[in-house]
Amino acid sequence: MDESDMQYEVERPFPFSPQAGLFFSMTHEEKIDSDRRSIYVGNVDYGATADELEMYFNGCGHVNRVTIPYNRFTGHPKGFAYVEFSERESVRTALTLDETLFRGRVIKVLPKRTNIPGFRTTNTYLRGGWSRGRGFRASRFYNPFRGCHFIRENGRAHPWVDSF
Repeated sequence: MDESDMQYEVERPFPFSPQAGLFFSMTHEEKIDSDRRSIYVGNVDYGATADELEMYFNGCGHVNRVTIPYNRFTGHPKGFAYVEFSERESVRTALTLDETLFRGRVIKVLPKRTNIPGFRTTNTYLRGGWSRGRGFRASRFYNPFRGCHFIRENGRAHPWVDSF
């Protein structure tokens, strides 16, 4: 490894930069205020950069931060972004850019929603074999083996259904 490679290794940005640390050290109220000053931008071109998005939304107000989430396994962008402004009024101005063209694609601009700690939209107890496909909710009185008797054969239990 020559000297220029070592310099790159030293100057390479880390995933948890000090700027990202500021967001994690914020109180819940500060995060809610940050979310109220932020927008969600959907259908973003996969080749778009944070600088391009910042220039696009800079006419709405001063942009504090642009976040483009990436897939952790492939490293490819997910196709949406978050833009945080310094003023709340900038969000209303940015909402007027909904369904406009950005890099040849029609983008969707919405106010960013605030996550509620401890609230999930998925039911984890239905994972791992409890669910019966999409939209099925198991009743607590549902028993798939109702009317079924188990008989022992060769040391194994085999279901046997009463036909009458």
